[in-house]
Amino acid sequence: MIEQVAIAFEHKDYQTAAKLLKQLLVESPEHPWVQFYLGRLHEVSGKHQDAEKVYRQLLRDTRNSRIVTLAREGLRRLQEMEIEERQRAISQATTQASDIELGVLVLEPLSNELKTEASRKFAQIMQLDPYTARLVLPSRGWRLYRIGPVGELKFYGKQLQQAGIACFWATIAQIQQIQVYQVKYFQASTPQATVVCCNETNQLGSLTFDWSEVTAKVVGLLPIFEQVVDVDARRKLEWKTQTQDYAQFCDLHIPGRRSILRIYDNGYEFQQGLKIIPQASQNTIRINWNSLSSWIDQQLPEVKIWSDFTSFADTTLDQTEILGHIKSHIDLLRREETNWDSAFHLYSGLVFVKDAN
Repeated sequence: MIEQVAIAFEHKDYQTAAKLLKQLLVESPEHPWVQFYLGRLHEVSGKHQDAEKVYRQLLRDTRNSRIVTLAREGLRRLQEMEIEERQRAISQATTQASDIELGVLVLEPLSNELKTEASRKFAQIMQLDPYTARLVLPSRGWRLYRIGPVGELKFYGKQLQQAGIACFWATIAQIQQIQVYQVKYFQASTPQATVVCCNETNQLGSLTFDWSEVTAKVVGLLPIFEQVVDVDARRKLEWKTQTQDYAQFCDLHIPGRRSILRIYDNGYEFQQGLKIIPQASQNTIRINWNSLSSWIDQQLPEVKIWSDFTSFADTTLDQTEILGHIKSHIDLLRREETNWDSAFHLYSGLVFVKDAN
């Protein structure tokens, strides 16, 4: 009867093949040829996952070289069909002009308990081996995983979300649309807060807002690099770039106004405006900054603080292509260009976009 099944498949008479296989699965369900043709029937019926399961089982259990070869060919066909289907789906997902805007796909952290199952699903969706997939999935903070047309990122992102893998996507245009104001000092705090600040063209003005409008506080440290003289292994003097200090930044998000209020330690005029810090003129910048940060926290007791910038930067600093599209809105004195500033604005901007969505 196996010969009849083979003839039916050869003539693409799948209805006859199915009837014959139904009888064979009762009489000899474990026979390798019966299992192979069952896999073929699943394949031509579009049940690709069932077909893959049968083919892989044959590779594990049978020693028949002909069946092993045919099972491998079946797996290769399934892989080629999956690639074609994926390419068609991506093409459909990037048909609109808005779908081809440059964007990023960000993975959110997973607990180690969930990583084993999640890495298996991640590997299947992203066409990776499970070991690499496990290394890619973050345990702590966000990971900038992929850059490309946002329609394609959305296609992958939805599959990952359906598999229980937390992620989100955003376009660079969404981040560029956010207004950033450099805060000089607070002028008032009640009944509304007022800050004296500069806009993107460095025009000085003021902005008044309710504390309830602030939805997030993003904090981060940006390294300050200096050229220093060091002694190498041969005891010769050489110039090296080293981190000498850190600038402290704090962003307050006001999504209702599409705005970020950006404050940093060396840019805040502690002796001006509202008297927040006693003896500000005699304190160090670090003491003044810590006092200002505590005061802001008191005004925003229920606002979430985002402080995982450093771990995000570790996955982002080498992404020069994307960071080159991002204006940092940070005016630190830099002897050389660095990606740290753009990475912080990207991180803060992603928090802004994610919360808005």
